[in-house]
Amino acid sequence: MRTISNLKNPIRILTFLGLCLFAYTNTQAQRFAYVDTEYILSQLPDYKSAQKKLDEVSEIWQNEIDAKYSEIDKLYKNYKAEEVLLNGEQKKQRQEEIIAKEKEAKKFQQEKFGYEGELFKKREQLIKPIQDRVFDAIQTIAKREDLDFIFDKSGDMIMLFSNARFDKSGEVLEELGITPLDEKDKKDDGNPPDENLPPQD
Repeated sequence: MRTISNLKNPIRILTFLGLCLFAYTNTQAQRFAYVDTEYILSQLPDYKSAQKKLDEVSEIWQNEIDAKYSEIDKLYKNYKAEEVLLNGEQKKQRQEEIIAKEKEAKKFQQEKFGYEGELFKKREQLIKPIQDRVFDAIQTIAKREDLDFIFDKSGDMIMLFSNARFDKSGEVLEELGITPLDEKDKKDDGNPPDENLPPQD
């Protein structure tokens, strides 16, 4: 592989440096920003409502699964306690009953929480339309401000440093017609004016 030290021909050196300068200039010309989708979603009332519904149905299904496994555990303990009193056929029947209950519990768990299970489908139904709205708002801002890239601060990309002036999360919320909760707090901190203070000139 050639390095600069190998490029003894002055023309080749100038060409190489010219390409480096072009690449650097091209990179500098690109415009970028970032958003924090977790923060944006946390400010949306319909997202909070959808997440609450998902949590509630998830808890109901999890309680049902826990009850099934609790019953299996009870059957197994009873079987072990009575095992010495059972004949071969009775042992087989009790074992098959426990195995059948375990299969039933696992099937129920997979149907509710497995990949493309009911919780997955319900999440798609409730959350995806909201995420699509956020994505559309991001696209609108990117086009309006002629941005080349918008990164997601809350995604897998690790941001070791971020300058707040490149954060477009607030603009996305504004595009969605939402006033951030922290902005509301700034406008009205909930503290009544102190009547004992002298009037300001």
